[in-house]
Amino acid sequence: MRFRLTPRETSFYELFATAADNVLSGSKLLMELLGSDAATRVEIAERMRAAEHAGDDTTHAIFHRLNSSFITPFDREDIYRLASTMDDIMDFMEEAVDLVVLYEIDELPKGVDQQIEVLCRAAELTAEAMPRLRTMEQLSEYWIEVNRLENQADRIHRKLLAHLFNGTYEAIEVMKLKQVVDVLEEAADAFETVANTVETIVVKES
Repeated sequence: MRFRLTPRETSFYELFATAADNVLSGSKLLMELLGSDAATRVEIAERMRAAEHAGDDTTHAIFHRLNSSFITPFDREDIYRLASTMDDIMDFMEEAVDLVVLYEIDELPKGVDQQIEVLCRAAELTAEAMPRLRTMEQLSEYWIEVNRLENQADRIHRKLLAHLFNGTYEAIEVMKLKQVVDVLEEAADAFETVANTVETIVVKES
């Protein structure tokens, strides 16, 4: 790691850890969605909305700190990208839950549970990785595993689309369900972007 003569703003590390913990909470709410009834789903959506707002607050705190700090722990564009993409993950998860409630979807197709399991694992890995940004150590396994999970998510998504278009569902139901599985896939993509950003930061700082 490069030796620095100037002090660095360290509160970013705590903020990124907070953002990642919030993403992990959101993924657990997604898991609660599986098998829940209509009334419970409304309550889950309310808690997910609160988590999304908490994520927004953390993102705004990072941006405020970024704009007011002369010295940052790593490149400003990487800080911005990391914060923005974790915020995107929360947005996608909140959107998925909201769509299930708004569309009054009775039963999610087989395979959505696998999508959510992948997201939960990616969230766990991200929450474990963010505190290690301070030392930049033992992070390569994190981004390798998240990239593997994203590839798994792609395969699950393709199988889900094939299932939705096999004639089992009415056209309007296909449209509703496709929006849900697509936004869950976007969340998986965003996890990969976070991991790739962490890799970029580590490479630059090495």
